[in-house]
Amino acid sequence: MATVEDLISVTGVSAATIRRDLLKLDADGLVYRVHGSVCARDLKDRQPTTSEKTTLRHEQKMRIAKAAAALIHPGDSVLLDAGTTTIEIARLVQEMPLKIITTDLNIGLLLAPHRQIDLSVTGGTVDWSSQSCIGDLARSVLSKIHPMITFISCNAWDFKLGITAPTIEKANLKSDLLHANSKKVLVADSSKYGKSQLFEVGALSDADLIITDNELDEKELGKIKNAGIELMTV
Repeated sequence: MATVEDLISVTGVSAATIRRDLLKLDADGLVYRVHGSVCARDLKDRQPTTSEKTTLRHEQKMRIAKAAAALIHPGDSVLLDAGTTTIEIARLVQEMPLKIITTDLNIGLLLAPHRQIDLSVTGGTVDWSSQSCIGDLARSVLSKIHPMITFISCNAWDFKLGITAPTIEKANLKSDLLHANSKKVLVADSSKYGKSQLFEVGALSDADLIITDNELDEKELGKIKNAGIELMTV
């Protein structure tokens, strides 16, 4: 724990600069403030923010997004889960006349100016790391809609453990999407494969189609395909 005065003495910069930087670090989840002092957070459990993930494996995400966008046709109703790959899908279809429902505030802001898109954002509790809507309100809205196609993102997927999420709120919402009355497409790059997080979302077989990049290990590709799961690599 350190006070503003401690940080000034160590860095030699002004109090105003220290306070401005602490506000930014607090907003990014790197520290938290307590009674005029600041403490570092445990970074092992910290979720990366959308802005941090945007530039990671961007080329692979774009290939996945292009393949996903090719499944969408004018007039379709589409549900977009929160995520950097689904944001790229939204960019690619923003000129099409569509009905789009999303939990992602970034996607909502991106598509809002386009009059030909009938856009709905679910509402709900906003998750700070992904700027997306979670919780009972978001799930209640999602339970009442039946889009033609649903695109689901994830941070971790595995042949045995399936799709997992870092929090129970995200896991519950993604599970709803994965079991919806819709064509369900998992969009996930290969760097997330073989990883797991604390809370179960569902099995890979719950998705009607998985789109990933062409860097997935051949042995793992074989396991997935032999299990009868439809997989597209791009």
